[in-house]
Amino acid sequence: MLSKEEIQHIALLARIGVKEDEIAGYQKDLSAVLDFFRELETAVVDETLSVGHITGLTDVTREDRAEDFGASGRAMILKNVPEQKDGFVKVKSVF
Repeated sequence: MLSKEEIQHIALLARIGVKEDEIAGYQKDLSAVLDFFRELETAVVDETLSVGHITGLTDVTREDRAEDFGASGRAMILKNVPEQKDGFVKVKSVF
């Protein structure tokens, strides 16, 4: 079982206030959680495959390449921007 000092230290690290009358409850509850983790450590997992998810799907990627839209495609894109200057999209400065 966790000591009173350990509970106070954990509460300090978690930035939560613990009253004196709450310490006994935290000792019981946190000790039960830690006992469960000790029980999990005994599980045999030598032959278990690690998986990131159960669906079996993998990432689908495409080649990153530029596509030329030509002059007409560029004009169609630029007609949708709110402001342009010299054939470029004009945006507000960040700084």
